[in-house]
This record gives sequence, structure tokens and C-alpha cells, in this order.
Amino acid sequence: MERTFHGLAKIAAFSVVSLCGLFMAASASAEDRTIASHTEEVDGVRLQYLTAGRGPAVILLHGYAETSRMWKPIIPVLAERFTVIAPDLPGIGDSAIPPNGSDMKTAAIRIHGLARKLGIEKARVVGHDIGLMVAYAYAAQFPAETEKLVVMDAFLPGVSGWEGVYNNPGLWHFRFHGPTPEALVRGRERLYFDYYWNEFAADKNRSLPEADREAYTAAYARSGRMNAGWAYFESFPQAAKDFAQLSQTKLNMPVLAIGGEKSLGVVLGEQMMLVASDVTVVVLKDAGHWILEEKPKETTEALVKFL
Repeated sequence: MERTFHGLAKIAAFSVVSLCGLFMAASASAEDRTIASHTEEVDGVRLQYLTAGRGPAVILLHGYAETSRMWKPIIPVLAERFTVIAPDLPGIGDSAIPPNGSDMKTAAIRIHGLARKLGIEKARVVGHDIGLMVAYAYAAQFPAETEKLVVMDAFLPGVSGWEGVYNNPGLWHFRFHGPTPEALVRGRERLYFDYYWNEFAADKNRSLPEADREAYTAAYARSGRMNAGWAYFESFPQAAKDFAQLSQTKLNMPVLAIGGEKSLGVVLGEQMMLVASDVTVVVLKDAGHWILEEKPKETTEALVKFL
């Protein structure tokens, strides 16, 4: 009887230890996936960024009419395998407005500076919209430090095929910046941004949710923020010169080009074939520009599989 009691006691103790271990592991896993917000100064510019997870680094770069908030639905998924860094681009969101250098190449240098400050020597870099252009500039300038590159639904200025997009009269917003446009948009920021979120979606009812629209409108309506965002559009001619030069050396890291069938998915895939030697192209059917919001399952699966 005594032997049986001691045996049961040992089993009970082992079970408690095992359960504690499982609980601690689950808690650690949940903690890794928790999204934290931080700031870091790079080249005299304060950059705000979200971070979560452990493992190889993944840098997520948002596009125009959004901030790092766009990545929040996918960060916990990626954080199960990666250290995720999602900054607000310089001048956008809660990152400071730089006194100069609001262009793709300089933004990439600053994001790279952030990575180095965080101790990241190599990263997988993902970009959507203008963030795609910054991501390409990052990979092209720091190829030895870029393990993989993902470009999501936009185009590369200066690379064959870009003129048709940039000069499309229906895309008037590329040249809509300056004092008069600012005066026209002031107080009507939501009307202005709804143009992007509705017109560039395959179905405006499957585009960005209301909470995101309110958050982004508030972010860009702050003093100086509209012009800071427009600075990236204004820099397209400079980006064209920079990318024409950078693209003379093909990227060797694996590249995923993913975009919407009813947006720039095909054009982007064709361009990336010209500037990189190892390219996978995914064109999402019945999707517009906002692929992460319009096709969350398909986009997330493609990103996880590639990364």
C-alpha cells in the first residue's frame, strides 16, 4: 500500500511538473506573439516600429494610405517562426518627418540603419505599395544582408513597364501634391482616402474595415503628415533614376512578386523578372490592390510558404 502511495505521488508530481512546463511554454509562445511598439533614432530621425516573435528577422514595410498597423493581422502568424519588425516609414504614422531624403533609396537606408541598431545582420524584407519600392531599394543596396524579398502589388519606377502605370491619367494621385492639393484635402481626408480604399479594390465592400480607415485617416490628417506622405509620390522621378541604376545588377536572392489580378499583379511580376534571377510570381484572382485585406487567407499562405 505504501509503495503504491509513493508511486501515485511520483506520478502526480511528474504530472504537475509537466503541466507547468506546458503552461510556461504556452505562455512564452503567446508572449512571443504579443505585438510591442518601440521607437529608435536612426540618422537623426525617430522611427516607430512594431515587433514580435523570435527567430530569423522579417521586416514588413507598409504602403501609402496605411501605416505599420496594416500588418497587425499577420504579425502573430509570422511571429511563430520569425522576429518581426514592422516600422512606420519615415514621415508616416508615428515615425518622425525627416528634414530631407523622403525618397525610396534614403528610406531604405534608414530602415537598414534601424535593422542594424536592433542587431539584425540579415533579414527577409517584405513591402506593399510604396513600401515595395523601399523594400526593393533595401535589397538592391544591401543584397548580402537580404535573405529573401517580397514585393506586393505596385511597380518599380525606372524599370521597363513603369511609364504606363505612372502616366495613366486614371492614377492622378501620383502628381497630386503641393499647397493647393493640401488645401483641398484638409478637412476632407476621409473622402480623399476612401478613393484609394474603394477604387483600388476589386470590391470596395471587401476592402479595408472601418476601424482601419478611421485610424489611417487620423494618422495622415495630423499636421504635416499629408505632405510627408506625398513626398514619396513626389520622389518617383528620382526613384526612377535610382532604380534604373540599381537594376543593372540583378538580385540573386529569392523574390516573391504577389499582386491582384485586377491591379498590378501581372505588371509587377514582369518587372521583377527583369531585375531578379529567382522570381516566383503569384497573381491573386478577383483581387485588387489591397491584397492582404481583400484576400487575407491566400496572401498570408503565400507569404508564410515563401518566407
